[in-house]
Amino acid sequence: MPRTRKPRVFVDADVLFAGAASPTEHGASLVVLRMAEITLVEALASEQVIAEAERNLADKLPQALPTFRLIVSRSLRVVPDREPDDLKPHEGLADPEDLPILVAALREGCRWLVTFNVRHYRPGHPDLTALRPGEFVQRVRDQLAYLAAEEEE
Repeated sequence: MPRTRKPRVFVDADVLFAGAASPTEHGASLVVLRMAEITLVEALASEQVIAEAERNLADKLPQALPTFRLIVSRSLRVVPDREPDDLKPHEGLADPEDLPILVAALREGCRWLVTFNVRHYRPGHPDLTALRPGEFVQRVRDQLAYLAAEEEE
């Protein structure tokens, strides 16, 4: 039986922040990260994303740093940042500050970039869909419902 590849999801810093700071286990950001932890999806983040999330947590919510570090170790594959020359062919596809994240997601073959700042990734790239955590969770639910309905036929 051929081995199926897990969906690859690139996670932005704001989603990591929200997941680490979540007051409940049911927040969409934490659910996305838990999906990765249980290997339903493969979640990736760049070194830039990790540093940004950690810096923001240290400034605003330092008590969440241990949870953040645990989430990173259990849920994410951390990939290197892109070189400045890698960005040039993609200029204009995202806000300049977020372009390295878009390019890292593309380089890693991610189909989805999960972020609260979807407007920062406009116009975007045709091979990558930027969507909010709740939208991503809904897509996974829809796929699971489709599989369940298919099984009943």
